[in-house]
Amino acid sequence: MPTIYIAGDSTAARKAASESPMTGWGEFLHGHVGPDVRIENRAVNGRSTRSFLAEGRLAEIEQDFQAGDFLLIQFGHNDQKLEDPARYTDPDTDYRENLKVFIDSARSRGGFPLLLTSVSRRRFTAEGDPDPEAVGAYPQAMREVAAETATPLLDIFASSQQLYRSLGIEGSQQLFMHLPPGSHPNYPDGITDDTHFSQVGAQRIASLVAEAMEQSAGLSALHPYLRV
Repeated sequence: MPTIYIAGDSTAARKAASESPMTGWGEFLHGHVGPDVRIENRAVNGRSTRSFLAEGRLAEIEQDFQAGDFLLIQFGHNDQKLEDPARYTDPDTDYRENLKVFIDSARSRGGFPLLLTSVSRRRFTAEGDPDPEAVGAYPQAMREVAAETATPLLDIFASSQQLYRSLGIEGSQQLFMHLPPGSHPNYPDGITDDTHFSQVGAQRIASLVAEAMEQSAGLSALHPYLRV
């Protein structure tokens, strides 16, 4: 029975009850695989490639990781935080090197690494299009690392932007944490957050991830386990 490990940030991470209805897309991935696959969501709020590695979180995955398992790697949002040296990575240098650490870890243990570009923030240009710079240079850096290392890539940045475009500026709000004051006890003052997902948004992004897996020729070993 293979296990799918998710290494990532708050966009994928399981949320505490105090954060509800905020939801990470990793919480819904189990609905897209059969009973012979186990999902281990090790994504953590606020982590970048740098802090995830520095805190020993990849090392914790390595203790459990077995040959034939899959490692889903999605970072970028917190790697952007230039003001925080504990998290920031340069997209042209250490971000790429850190991604290769994750890739090598999975491969050296007989597993399968899988790169996912950052889920796009909900940000639109003046022309009403999803902003191609919504997560800076990090999606393109990951694409280039995938090509350089022959690692399967799921371009979730691109597919999430297509989703936002199809729903439009107003319609895409339902995917994110947009709550008016007094509508939920966890957010008495309301919240307007265009990075973190509502349950609806997390479900839609999990579907995009599963669909991309199914369409990836490099993930043929995983295809028999998928339910898209």
